[in-house]
Amino acid sequence: MRFFTPEWAEAARAAVDAGPAQEGKLPAYWAWIDRARTGYTATWALGVRETGAYLVLSWKDGKCADAAITDDPGDADYVLAAGQTTWRELREGGDPGRVVMYRGLRLERGDVLAFFRVIYFFVESLAALSQVHTEP
Repeated sequence: MRFFTPEWAEAARAAVDAGPAQEGKLPAYWAWIDRARTGYTATWALGVRETGAYLVLSWKDGKCADAAITDDPGDADYVLAAGQTTWRELREGGDPGRVVMYRGLRLERGDVLAFFRVIYFFVESLAALSQVHTEP
């Protein structure tokens, strides 16, 4: 499937809703993720700088309820963007935590403190999203 298409958006929604594989991390870490996710309601717009396209993921009560591809992040609670090189790195197995920490994917709009209170939940969602197979 092609990257940043409606088909990919739905696969990405399902992947982040299911979450990543839980191997290799302590059970207490996943318990924290579960607590952060419980009742979580927000909208993320994840963009590609060069194209201006956004994947908009809407969370409601801890579930990723909707996904869309658009050229306008609208009133998303959090708008983040990365270049095509960073998106390719993620799809090829790059570390999502490192990508966020080193600002490869930058928060461009939204309450910074509220966003970073659940940063590991976001990073694990990004990890799940990056596992969605795309054509090269």
